[in-house]
Amino acid sequence: MDVRAIFMGLAFAFMWSSAFTSARMIVADAPPLTALALRFFASGLIGIAIAAALGQTARLTRSQWRATIIFGLCQNALYLGFNFVAMQWVEASLAAIVASTMPLLVALAGWAIFKERLRPLGYAGLLAGMVGVGIIMGHRISDGVDLVGLLFCGIGVLALAFATLSVRTASSGGNLLMIVGLQMLVGASLLAVAAVALETWDVNWTPRLGLAFAYTTLVPGLLATWVWFLLVARIGAVRAAAFHFLNPFFGVAIAALFLGESLTLWDVAGVVIIAGGILAVQMSRAVRA
Repeated sequence: MDVRAIFMGLAFAFMWSSAFTSARMIVADAPPLTALALRFFASGLIGIAIAAALGQTARLTRSQWRATIIFGLCQNALYLGFNFVAMQWVEASLAAIVASTMPLLVALAGWAIFKERLRPLGYAGLLAGMVGVGIIMGHRISDGVDLVGLLFCGIGVLALAFATLSVRTASSGGNLLMIVGLQMLVGASLLAVAAVALETWDVNWTPRLGLAFAYTTLVPGLLATWVWFLLVARIGAVRAAAFHFLNPFFGVAIAALFLGESLTLWDVAGVVIIAGGILAVQMSRAVRA
């Protein structure tokens, strides 16, 4: 892995993790599904415009179209939709921790469903990850965390794990930025239907809302997704996914810094154990690959 790939991975992990804090700010002043649909609509149009200026086209292969639609549905509509709704009731740090378990779920599904064998380090990582999640969830539930919000975060991360399986297909064949823009519009379309059916337009216009919306649209929404596809194309999905072990650290640190969310020793211990489990699983898969 070269220095450029390392910087890309660090940048992606930071941007991806920061989305939970900016989302928490947005849902404090605007209906979550409406805000998310508008975010994806804006991100999608910007991405497509830049891609067209760079000479990219929407002439995608059949497998690229399929992966783009699946990714737009599962990551943008389901994963982020459930998380935006959940963050009306749960803290950004908890949402980030739940979402960061995605690599563990992917590895667990590979072992349980597809009969993929792991090295001992991988099995130890899975066990450590489950222990870390148990520590944090046990502590948060005893403190009265909203169970519906926690359930929504869980549904979202399952959708994200499924979406991850389509990344390799979507990132092959070029037109990466065009694919990013198109999948944003897929998510925007589905979320707009849900927003019209379930929400009313009730917005508290504040400077924080404007800044958080702009940041979420441009940085986690567009730039992070594009960097992720470039990283996967550069070093492969398995090695790229290793950077997810940083997400629990970045997620809780950014939420504590900008939202003042408190952390207990149980949270810190759980985050360290989960991060170690993710790293162990990805190192095991990388060696195997």
